[in-house]
Amino acid sequence: MKKQNTIALLPIAVFLVLYLGLGILFEYIMKIPMGFYNVPIIIAFLVAIFVACLQNHSVTFDEKLGIMAQGLADKNIITMLLIFLTAGAFVGVVGRSSAESVAYFMLSLIPARFAVMVLFVVACFVSIAMGTSVGTITLIVPIAAAVSEASGFGLPLCVGAVMGGAMFGDNLSFISDTTIAACNGQGCRMKDKFRENFFIALPAAILTLICIAVLSFKTDIAGAVSQEYHLLQIIPYILVLIGGIIGINVFLVLIIGIVSGAVIMIAAGNITPYELLTNMGSGASGMFETCMVAVLVAAMCALIREYGGFEALLSAIYRTFKGKRGGLLGMGLLVGLIDIATANNTVAIVMANPIAKEMAQKYGITSRKTASILDTFSCIFQAVIPYGAQMLVAISAVHELGYEISAFNVLPYLFYPMFLLASSLVAIVKIER
Repeated sequence: MKKQNTIALLPIAVFLVLYLGLGILFEYIMKIPMGFYNVPIIIAFLVAIFVACLQNHSVTFDEKLGIMAQGLADKNIITMLLIFLTAGAFVGVVGRSSAESVAYFMLSLIPARFAVMVLFVVACFVSIAMGTSVGTITLIVPIAAAVSEASGFGLPLCVGAVMGGAMFGDNLSFISDTTIAACNGQGCRMKDKFRENFFIALPAAILTLICIAVLSFKTDIAGAVSQEYHLLQIIPYILVLIGGIIGINVFLVLIIGIVSGAVIMIAAGNITPYELLTNMGSGASGMFETCMVAVLVAAMCALIREYGGFEALLSAIYRTFKGKRGGLLGMGLLVGLIDIATANNTVAIVMANPIAKEMAQKYGITSRKTASILDTFSCIFQAVIPYGAQMLVAISAVHELGYEISAFNVLPYLFYPMFLLASSLVAIVKIER
């Protein structure tokens, strides 16, 4: 057991102050659109690592490089990076039109009265299949605006339904970067984490549908949305979803999705082989920053651990939270607070992973439950912070279509995150001591 050293946590504090401070400056003082996401997160982590390298003069710089290299020499880190890139390639293959086909297909099946409920279900399915809440919101919010305009449902309700469904899938998807980060960080199988999460997320989703239904039946309906769709384009999503649930290796699942998507898109004449390769490359490239963050966090955490920073943090947590229930709540609050500071649930999980892993050993908590709590609480906090990517993208999409809406208009209709928090707390209370 290394000696506790609170000063060793300074790099984390530097990162949070730099990233959060610049985010507030850009977003709220300089009024830069999406300002919080114009902060170069990689530069912020590089500065934090530089601060870590300046600490502890008893260790030479070459030794510090060796410590960081050992932090990266982990099977879970390599697996995480490869899954990130493969998942990006899959999303690049299936593209926007496939997700829109899912939405319009489901909207065509039901009466207009249930349109907002369908928006929620569509967002759930699309986000599970695509593995991205931001991507789902980008695709489905314009459809939600069309539903609101045509049917008479309030725009905040429609947008809130889409955001809730997007976070449902982000939390459960086998190819979501949050799932990948949580599972590989804790060393658990994705299907085990899915099963753990599903029984927390399902009650929240059902209660959300009930709330939406109650509001829907109080609304006067004026019309409906009708648009062309292509059912064949849904197949890759369904194959990935089924493969993940039955426990096929995640790489094989993604390859099946990529191959089936490529065959369908080329056979249907929607894309040329050259464009397909270009899209795959763009999809993988879209994951580069996430991959780099995972690498830099692993290096920074290796130095902090070596200096005794984790021991100091864990000691404070152990004094505050007692037993399994306290440990799970402590993990949830830890990842939630990091998410509030970084406004990025994947980064929050990656940063919380090593601390949560040691907490799990101390409290006797299984790896799948730890991964579930980290992913769930990060999604809860990410969904409701007004400066989160999900909220900013939703508002931006609405504004581009000529509508006016604010985060505070949408927040009262974010039923799913609220019910997910309640469901998570119930799950923690029910766990055996």
